[in-house]
Amino acid sequence: MYNYEELGLVNTKEMFDKAYREGYAVPALNFVTIEQLNGMIDAVIEKRSPVILLVSPNLHRQLGHEMTARLAQVATDRIKNAGLNIPVALHLDHGMTFEQCVAAIEGGFSSVMIDGSKLPFEENIALTKKVAEYAHARNVTVEAELGILKGKEEEGTEGTNESMYTDPVMAVDFIERSGCDSLAISIGTCHGLVKMVPREDGTLPELKYDILQYISDKKPGFPIVLHGCSNISQTYVDMINQHGGHIEKTVGIPDEQVRKAAGLAVCKINIATDGWICGLANTRRILDEEPGAIDSRCFTLKIRPLMKELYLHKIEIMGSGNRA
Repeated sequence: MYNYEELGLVNTKEMFDKAYREGYAVPALNFVTIEQLNGMIDAVIEKRSPVILLVSPNLHRQLGHEMTARLAQVATDRIKNAGLNIPVALHLDHGMTFEQCVAAIEGGFSSVMIDGSKLPFEENIALTKKVAEYAHARNVTVEAELGILKGKEEEGTEGTNESMYTDPVMAVDFIERSGCDSLAISIGTCHGLVKMVPREDGTLPELKYDILQYISDKKPGFPIVLHGCSNISQTYVDMINQHGGHIEKTVGIPDEQVRKAAGLAVCKINIATDGWICGLANTRRILDEEPGAIDSRCFTLKIRPLMKELYLHKIEIMGSGNRA
């Protein structure tokens, strides 16, 4: 069992308090490779930005408790060795059961998400409350979710064909009764490669900022979370297709909409797909250009600075630079 403070990590409470007061969002960045993680920390150090490292239950099981904790510790050590004091949280993304959340907390995570969004409202409250009671006794913060986001979070997870906006009245009730510290809601974003459904004329709709406004009016200071906010660069989609891949339709969230949400009640914005697609596109390109390579470092060493550039851009969009 690991104590997250011994790993140099913090929970999200003070992060979100500051983000809400100053009108920006903390970047929550999903990593599945060492190159991604190093690129994130390179960007965080350069921009002096707080960061939340996202780990899915699948990756947590793949790496195990010790390796996940040690990777987070190495990240915080790199920041300290640069002479900086930048807050870093390690967050379980989309924990689906009480047991998954407990395993993460005991493994050194400083924050967990319990996703009961597919449950009936009262069951979601009960599950979230159970996780919150366990987590708060250990000074770990809890994110919950209300409303359904269309699409798959990652391979092996169930998707849905329904996209339902979060009812803001229900959200306020949920916040008051569940004990969660932050709440992920649906205001028009989606998981997967199609983040937003275009109108018939091809233009993109606006996110439902009125939902954010209602919640912030009723629960001032309470942090809202947005999932499914990747931009999905067409450059990377084209690169994948030009080098042996096959991706058909993609629709990302425009940067200006993400920026506007970050200035409201949204204190945490998740980015996963953009990191995956950048890494995969460049890996395909490099391997295509070097077909005789037998050492994976032919692409891993080249991907890290490309990942850094991506995350520098995300920090700029969310307004979190120089906020540490």
